[in-house]
Amino acid sequence: MKYLIVEDERFAYLEIKRMMVRLCPEYVLAGRIESVKETVSFLKNNSVDLILSDIHLADGDCFEIFEQVHVSAPIIFTTAYDEHAIRAFKLNSIDYLLKPIEEEHLAAALKKLQQQNTGKGVAFDYKKIEDVLLGNHKKNRFLVQIGDTYEHIHINEIAFFYSEEKVVFLHTLSNRRYVVGYTLAEIETLLDQKLFFRVSRNCVANITSIKKISKYFNSRLKLIFEPNCPHEILVSRERVSDFLKWVDG
Repeated sequence: MKYLIVEDERFAYLEIKRMMVRLCPEYVLAGRIESVKETVSFLKNNSVDLILSDIHLADGDCFEIFEQVHVSAPIIFTTAYDEHAIRAFKLNSIDYLLKPIEEEHLAAALKKLQQQNTGKGVAFDYKKIEDVLLGNHKKNRFLVQIGDTYEHIHINEIAFFYSEEKVVFLHTLSNRRYVVGYTLAEIETLLDQKLFFRVSRNCVANITSIKKISKYFNSRLKLIFEPNCPHEILVSRERVSDFLKWVDG
């Protein structure tokens, strides 16, 4: 059996690979892929018997893969979502691994897949899974520290998040900023995707904060925020189409 690991965290990938070698030494690793774009390209030209995929990748959610290419191979998803989301997820008869991954859980998932006669491929409702996992567990406020005190910032008060020298800031519509203990990749998964979008590698923006969108050199877009963002924000050529669809609602 040939399998593919879709995982953008190196340590997580190495752990999955180690456990797969131990549990199923006869399985052949087809490779490791870190992004939605690369996975789509690979699956258009290659077939595998099993996919182990993180839900949240550097350039989007893995469910975007299934919108662009037909996937018949069974998939074991990995996710950091809490147990309530996982229970709903499990109702769809898809296996998952809750991070940090434990070997006994991977072994149980592999056993279940073998029992389901995976060689024939199973038709899964990926859209339903996406709605359950990504639609029901969104943050509505963030806790920030100001000196020796704590405050909460409601999601409607946030203009954008941006990173600067490996520190992530929350910037409010009232032009105040606070350090938050999340990466932009984590923040992206915690927010309502109808309102927030990863407009660039170092910025996640609220639609209400974007005041001007202009064409820019090399088929990119330049964004002007209100309040102003400390950095110039350019939407890459590859992201322009998705960004415009998001703006269009």
